[in-house]
Amino acid sequence: MAGTSWTRLPLLFYKTKGRSEVCWDSDKIIYERLQKEFEAARASQTEEICLDGEQWNDGLLATIRERVHMEADRKSMPADADILACPQEKITYRIGNKVICCLEGARIGIQYETSFAGEPCEFYHCVLESKSFLEKMTVLEHTVPFFLPIRETESDLLSSNAMKFIDHVGDLLQAYVDRREQVRLIKELYGNQIGELYHSLPYHMIEFVLDDFDCYNRIFHRVNQYYSKVTVSLRYADLISVLPTRITVLAWPMFKKNTTGTLNRKEDGISGSHPAPVRLSYAEDALRTMSLPEGENYITVWLWRVLGNDNGGGWCCKVSSRDNDGGGFYIMVVMEGVE
Repeated sequence: MAGTSWTRLPLLFYKTKGRSEVCWDSDKIIYERLQKEFEAARASQTEEICLDGEQWNDGLLATIRERVHMEADRKSMPADADILACPQEKITYRIGNKVICCLEGARIGIQYETSFAGEPCEFYHCVLESKSFLEKMTVLEHTVPFFLPIRETESDLLSSNAMKFIDHVGDLLQAYVDRREQVRLIKELYGNQIGELYHSLPYHMIEFVLDDFDCYNRIFHRVNQYYSKVTVSLRYADLISVLPTRITVLAWPMFKKNTTGTLNRKEDGISGSHPAPVRLSYAEDALRTMSLPEGENYITVWLWRVLGNDNGGGWCCKVSSRDNDGGGFYIMVVMEGVE
């Protein structure tokens, strides 16, 4: 039913039709409180330092930890002693899509700024704390979606390599947003062609059906076969992947009725099986190297080019697709008749 969303498997799969979405945002109250706290910390900063890859290292993270504990110790001094103590500079560090700042109470805050095709998306937060400079850090609170494994990542990495933990959480969030926005974009661009769409909550398993083939079958009337739908199944190797690794694209032939006037039980579908689907290996190869919107466009164009040429004639195409300098995907298709 159009405009509905319902679970296919509890908390693992859900189906979307049209533009409706199921919202699984982290607790709104926590998000708003942390967002205000991060904004206040950045407003009171004395300096923001942008770092490249090599400058972001364990030594810098140790310096940040030392700063937050020194500031907490200074504020815990008696009033007269606090006058003599020099306040620490309030420095914010930007590393790629991460902003790291010192929060009140010996806490380190990381704000992850996600994006897609050069356009900003959501902010996510992670707050780390430790009772002393020498003790290990723990995740105090966060706004990471519940279906991303931040607690498992904390257990695996935070005590042994805090910098790697911070980076990995950023990779998880950016990859999730990238996969999610690719699905949103194909629904926006090709919603009239997509009959059904399923995906897991982290968007690492995606399936959809292209079933609007009236226009193609009008072109393919010269070919002694019609196609009712194309099914696309995508699986990603892990939650930090933005391109799938296991891909299946199948074109399902339309069952042809017997036109001879005699009843053949196999041909009439009463017994036997329908024609086997055709595996579109070129489309599968494209989806391994292209974003989902580009790949979906490629599938459509590939059907024009290949299925339409089954009898030696039909259509060929020229495809040009690029990121358009970070401003979103730009796809140009030119169809040319072939005799």
